Amino acid sequence: MHHVPCRYYGLVSGRAKPVSISPQSGAPQADLGDPWAYNPLVATLLQAKSLTKRYGATVALDSVDFEVQEGITGLLGPNGAGKSTAIKLFLGLLKPTSGSAEVMGDKTYESVEARARLGYMPEHDCLPTAITASEFLTHMAQVSGIPPAFARIRAADILRHVGLEEERYRPIGQYSTGMKQRVKLAQSLAHDPLVVLLDEPTAGLDPGGREDMLRLIRRTGRDFGISIVLSSHLMGDVETTCDRIIVLDGGRVTEEGAVSGFTQETETLLIEVYDNREELVIALASRGIIATLDGSSLAVELESQSEYDAIRDALVETNTRIRRMAPRRHQLTDIFRSDS
Repeated sequence: MHHVPCRYYGLVSGRAKPVSISPQSGAPQADLGDPWAYNPLVATLLQAKSLTKRYGATVALDSVDFEVQEGITGLLGPNGAGKSTAIKLFLGLLKPTSGSAEVMGDKTYESVEARARLGYMPEHDCLPTAITASEFLTHMAQVSGIPPAFARIRAADILRHVGLEEERYRPIGQYSTGMKQRVKLAQSLAHDPLVVLLDEPTAGLDPGGREDMLRLIRRTGRDFGISIVLSSHLMGDVETTCDRIIVLDGGRVTEEGAVSGFTQETETLLIEVYDNREELVIALASRGIIATLDGSSLAVELESQSEYDAIRDALVETNTRIRRMAPRRHQLTDIFRSDS
């Protein structure tokens, strides 16, 4: 049997501290170097190089190139865009038709060590229903090479992190959808991976459950220092959670970059008022400011900061009650609007 070295994060004074586990004795030992620890000289964690995957005549990915660095990266696109195929290629579950999917320079479909650097939360329900979450997480930790005693501690730590400490001894079959999603996230963290790939982690959740899961994902990246790839077709999930995005559509990369670059403020000022909207438009026009209807708001293209004074005077002159006035921000939906 091929043993893969693993790390266990022991809790010391409330903080996670990496502790190496001897595969022979099962005891903690001095950390003499992690074979897959993040190397600051290696800026790229995951890299697709001319990555192509065909299923017969169907092209799922068409010679895509992209990189994933530290932090939380969103893999965004409609259903059928190639997101799940990309994840499976990085996991080594599929082999590319051409090109490569690499984890810190290694191909996962050729290296057990490369696969051990990754955690995976699948989209579909795949959990055993007859055993408890504690038993399941302990088993997953042991499969990853953590000795039994430390695997139980690791399972307890992770289940506490995902908010299932009180429920960990109940059979998984009795869990709600939100609780099952938390178990799937927990098992992806059991072996302390370098990168976790989350495939539609908010699937099946109501709005409150979605926000709880996204908050947990953000906290996982912050508290555990684990980089995350969040695959989703929901732009709101990506916009509020991720640092960077990679947009896939039709098997091709159409956009990529920092989320802030796609949601920055524009020069358009949106003015929401309670009344006298028509009178305000006329008063603004008399001052050389053109206001156009934008849904329930008035949109003004600002040319200089001095126009704020003119807008104030127009509001006072027309006795208009203002509800909100703020610059418009780009949204990720603008990416798809601009393509259509």
